[in-house]
Amino acid sequence: MKKKLNILIIAIMLLSMGALFAQEAEETEQIISGSVNFIEMYTTSGFFAHVIAVVVLIGVALAVVRYIQLYVREKIDAEKFFLKLKNFIKNDQIDEAIKVAGEFRGTTMGFIFWSGLTVYKDVRRTGKTGEEAHIAVQNAFDEAVLQTVHKLDGGLFWFDTLAQISTYLGLLGTIWGLIAAFSSLGELTGAAANTALTNGIKMAMGTTALGLIGAIPLTLLKGWFFTRASNIINNIDEYSVKLVNHINNYIKE
Repeated sequence: MKKKLNILIIAIMLLSMGALFAQEAEETEQIISGSVNFIEMYTTSGFFAHVIAVVVLIGVALAVVRYIQLYVREKIDAEKFFLKLKNFIKNDQIDEAIKVAGEFRGTTMGFIFWSGLTVYKDVRRTGKTGEEAHIAVQNAFDEAVLQTVHKLDGGLFWFDTLAQISTYLGLLGTIWGLIAAFSSLGELTGAAANTALTNGIKMAMGTTALGLIGAIPLTLLKGWFFTRASNIINNIDEYSVKLVNHINNYIKE
């Protein structure tokens, strides 16, 4: 009974805290939405806003290319693909296995398996056996891996680079805006000085915000694509070893 009472008290406390946080979030959103205009922030941030926009657009274009590469061209069910080839090898249907692998040569895994099976066919044709045959097959897989796998995660560092450039441009715009703001105090007086000071501060804060707004999604894109590339590489490592081991079982000693 006491345990149930404690659980009930904790649940009430969590619901109360959730309602409080929701109310505060709503009030904060009202304050932010009422005082910040993205278009106005962009137009008042000057030259650096345009440069940051160009950096972000480059990142978006790179993201489209990477999406096509990692999610469209590399679309393959690794386990089913391996099991299908495994059955062909088990039934001594090497030509059929090569044909199926060749249909997926546009993917990294398909090219690696096709290369390895092609060499395995040559090993059988030339009558190689034992250690010599094992080494030939293993080298074929290793060579294909070295040719292709690095392309999966290669170049992803550009997202980090673009994110850093966006951030640095935002900081540079901040300094530039503050310099302009304080310079106006020595050159102008009265309302004109206040207007120039306000515009300079707007530029300074706006470029900082724009630099971060550009950097955050670029960093998230890098993590997203890196995770996808890592999963593909892990599948290649796993099923390449399995396929090589399976082929080795049918090589005559």
